[in-house]
Amino acid sequence: MAGALTGASLLAGTGIAAAEPAAGNGGPDRFYHQRLDWKPCGDKGLDAAGAQCADVTVPVDYARPGGRTITVAISRLKAADPARRRGIMLSNPGGPGGPGLDMMLDVKKAMTPDVVSRYDLIGMDPRGIGRSAPVDCGWPVGIMLRSAGVDRQAFERTARLEADLAKRCAAAEGPELRHISTRNTARDMDVVRGALGEPRISYFGWSYGTYLGAVFTQLFPGRSDRIVLDSAVDAKRYGSPMLHDMGEPNEIALDEWATWTAAHDAEYHLGTTRERVRALTEDLIRRAARQPIPIGDYRLDQHVLPMMLFNPLSDARNDAVLAHTVRQIADAADAADGKHVVPNPALEKDLSFVYKPRPGMQNSGQAAVLCGDVAERRDPEWYWRNIQRGRAGQPVFGAFADNITACASWAPPAERQTVVRNPVPALIVQATGDTRTPYASGVALHRAMTGSRLVTLQDVRVHAVFGNYPNACAEHAVNTYFRDGTLPEADTTCRDD
Repeated sequence: MAGALTGASLLAGTGIAAAEPAAGNGGPDRFYHQRLDWKPCGDKGLDAAGAQCADVTVPVDYARPGGRTITVAISRLKAADPARRRGIMLSNPGGPGGPGLDMMLDVKKAMTPDVVSRYDLIGMDPRGIGRSAPVDCGWPVGIMLRSAGVDRQAFERTARLEADLAKRCAAAEGPELRHISTRNTARDMDVVRGALGEPRISYFGWSYGTYLGAVFTQLFPGRSDRIVLDSAVDAKRYGSPMLHDMGEPNEIALDEWATWTAAHDAEYHLGTTRERVRALTEDLIRRAARQPIPIGDYRLDQHVLPMMLFNPLSDARNDAVLAHTVRQIADAADAADGKHVVPNPALEKDLSFVYKPRPGMQNSGQAAVLCGDVAERRDPEWYWRNIQRGRAGQPVFGAFADNITACASWAPPAERQTVVRNPVPALIVQATGDTRTPYASGVALHRAMTGSRLVTLQDVRVHAVFGNYPNACAEHAVNTYFRDGTLPEADTTCRDD
């Protein structure tokens, strides 16, 4: 989801050699040798699985390890066979802003028994998220991401909202907000490694978690073991270019969904052709611009309606869910005064996510990471010009993918953006129909990580493969690598089962 660094040495500012503190070199050694107090997690799923949780103390600012500290929450599912145990596998579910304590409960279902037997599976709420000193900016909304709307007046409203969100974060969190960043989360991961007494980390990440994993390999190449990056972010385009790159694949996915929905018109009555389904959907956005659509406890406006399409489009298995959602929105728009349309559970969940603030999940913590990683353009006119250029080819998602965010009003990041280019071995898994991290982004990360192999899931629209979308070929590649450390001899293409 930001501009790439230019003209800089690939190692300048990233400190490959200096990033791995050792005893006696002035690094924050005391954090690496702390004792952890393992307890029940207080989470139904984790406790039922026999996991334990602990808080790991880390410095707020690694440049000042003697200053204020916070704790980062981790969970541990111990290796099923201690005699065959290889080490630890950390993880991240994406976002940024996704809490990850329970992530491995689902991912382990795709792992073979001989992989589960070898690793302590470590979940983690990254700093600023969940149980790890969560950022809470006191926002009146759920997340900062919005569509710009249909006209200049609507764009200016979003620009004012985003500036206000940034102002609220600065007032609520103060200067320490600058230390909520991917680089510091990667450093926290290394402290976790040290506190667990392990020489290296294996890792599994989805989506943004691939960027975090790639940054870890750049900062700590000698401490990276078996790394799997699923649905990968192009590190060079992290930030606003990453958001921009979502526009085109989501328009393509919307066409695919409209074709499917037209074939099921007898059930959804949204149109008998792809063109009619699409026209109805685009018209709903224009209607929401004229007057927000009452649905349940919400008034669905032009800025949020595209988000209700964006979320289910990431997985073709949700096509029926999306058709039902659009049918409900259309019914609500057509409803006579006094008629109340109750959103289905999927739509209610998505509406709540965008409209209602919840500090423990995404929300202002997501902004803190994105805006703390990359310095974004500050001039609203730059965003407006991009939105206008994209409307013809991306009538639904262009105004979302190119919109201004709170990052345009954020304080400058504490550090430069990480340049990822290294030979650390890794397995990158990417679906060609991915709408969140387009296929080209996985290819680009593969090129930047010269020791990696790429597993392509061909002709499947899904975001997050292993542990989410069953595929024997992809699962075999991931499990073989985690079990034996064996990467495919060459890049591999998998077909849908």
